Amino acid sequence: MSTFKAPKGTYDLIPPFSAQYLAVRDAIAAPLRTSGYGYVETPGFEDVNLFARGVGESTDIVSKEMYAFETKGGDKLALRPEGTASVLRAALEASLHKQGNLPVKLWYSGSYYRYERPQKGRYRHFSQVGAEAIGAEDPALDAELIILADQAYRSLGLRNFRILLNSLGDKECRPVYREALQGFLRGLDLDDDTRRRIEINPLRVLDDKREAVQKQLVGAPLLRDYLCDACKAYHEEVRALITSAGVVFEDDAKLVRGLDYYTRTTFEFVHDGLGSQSAVGGGGRYDGLSEMIGGPALPSVGWALGVDRTVLALEAEGIELDIPAATSVFAVPLGDEARRVLFGVVTELRKAGVATDFSFGAKGLKGHMKNANRSGARYAIVAGERDLAEGVVQLKDMESGEQQAVALDGLVEAVRTRLA
Repeated sequence: MSTFKAPKGTYDLIPPFSAQYLAVRDAIAAPLRTSGYGYVETPGFEDVNLFARGVGESTDIVSKEMYAFETKGGDKLALRPEGTASVLRAALEASLHKQGNLPVKLWYSGSYYRYERPQKGRYRHFSQVGAEAIGAEDPALDAELIILADQAYRSLGLRNFRILLNSLGDKECRPVYREALQGFLRGLDLDDDTRRRIEINPLRVLDDKREAVQKQLVGAPLLRDYLCDACKAYHEEVRALITSAGVVFEDDAKLVRGLDYYTRTTFEFVHDGLGSQSAVGGGGRYDGLSEMIGGPALPSVGWALGVDRTVLALEAEGIELDIPAATSVFAVPLGDEARRVLFGVVTELRKAGVATDFSFGAKGLKGHMKNANRSGARYAIVAGERDLAEGVVQLKDMESGEQQAVALDGLVEAVRTRLA
């Protein structure tokens, strides 16, 4: 056993459990790949101000949870706590918005970091798949992303999730609501930190999960009552498009999300089987973020879905993904000559696209066959000196136990035929 352990609040992904994470990532990415989204990958750390400006200094993410540090050269950096700001920064730096038709559609997958109080479903290191559509203000784009996320979850077999939907207004109507909300909140019995938040970004108070705060928010003014005509029309179009696609959602007038950059459409995917950590993903429109980080006006929308929590949602519904075995064929050599010949056979099978493994190390037939059983392979290729002298190997069906001699020079085709 190692002297060292994974840092508190983190985890290692190891086989066979890691295969489930890969399957979830692939399922979420699949509808994006067929909808015009290209893959982007950004560094695991960025200039700390990218998140302070974009995500918002009043958010818990920036003020309490971000891993910030100074390099030996004096640069102030932060481990990325979310993906949108990084992806937008990368798109701006590469001038993607100048190279073709808008929107620029990107998807990404990676690890993110927040200094959380560790608990099941809430880690300091977590995995997300995200999508961003940059440079277009269109209700159909908001609807597309919500529909694609719904499609991804349903392709995994998930059914017991809900989509919450709201509009946060824009720079025209939100200031009026902000003033009304501040007036209401100032009359409540709140701690000093929360009172400071009222002055910086009062919508953050609505996102406070503490029961003592939520009880006092009964009767708070709702943003939907302050939306301007343009925001109302935009939101109704998003709702109509989602409905026409057969996607069921719930209107949630108090849905804010934990980031400052959202405008207009905001949404969240929640799963009631996960307890307090019920949000499995979410996103929204962020029309002013590009300007916040020094870019041109680029209205945009996106989401991020948590791989960790999606896996927990699958467990909550008792769903077992159909994950192919990592190995289809396992080679068992009996003797030095068989070892040389079968190693070459393994190489040929792999070239032919067959997932094949080899029994390494000097051990007897019993030890080799234990390795074959543990591999989960569908077939085992067994060969000794007598088999090779006759120009054959033994092809064993690991499910039925049946064994058949197969000519060595026709083995690759025989295996491919059986697996097909």
